[in-house]
Amino acid sequence: MSSVVRAVSPRIELLRTVEQTFFEPDPAGRRGIVRHSHAWRPSTDLCEMEDAFVAHIEVAGMKDGCLSVSISDRVLTVVGTRKHSGPRGAYHQMEIRYGEFRTQVRLPTAVDAEKVEASYDDGFLTVVMPKQEVHRVPVVSGVPLGKPEE
Repeated sequence: MSSVVRAVSPRIELLRTVEQTFFEPDPAGRRGIVRHSHAWRPSTDLCEMEDAFVAHIEVAGMKDGCLSVSISDRVLTVVGTRKHSGPRGAYHQMEIRYGEFRTQVRLPTAVDAEKVEASYDDGFLTVVMPKQEVHRVPVVSGVPLGKPEE
């Protein structure tokens, strides 16, 4: 059995690289232009407790009214803006991020959005999301399963 080796032209390689770099499939599998936001993503932890999920988001230096917290389709979204408060000048090192930020966390189960609480203390936003109660259907013994008799 012989194998066929085909040389790939540099042009084809370039086209593949461009496609992999600038295009990616969306959730439906279609390909399109990837839109990258200029927003940065803060460090985020999600902890599951017995009756709630607790998210800790590290966003030091925030002012009142600069944060937005929402939950939709089991996704926690936190959006905000951190204003630059340092001196204006030529920085030789700048690691602190400023401007718009956004983080999203997929929750493993549904939460009760009406009971969500958020607090900000010592540079951390804490979001407590109580789990949605599971409605259980009781099974009655002695009742036949299947079609009711006529």
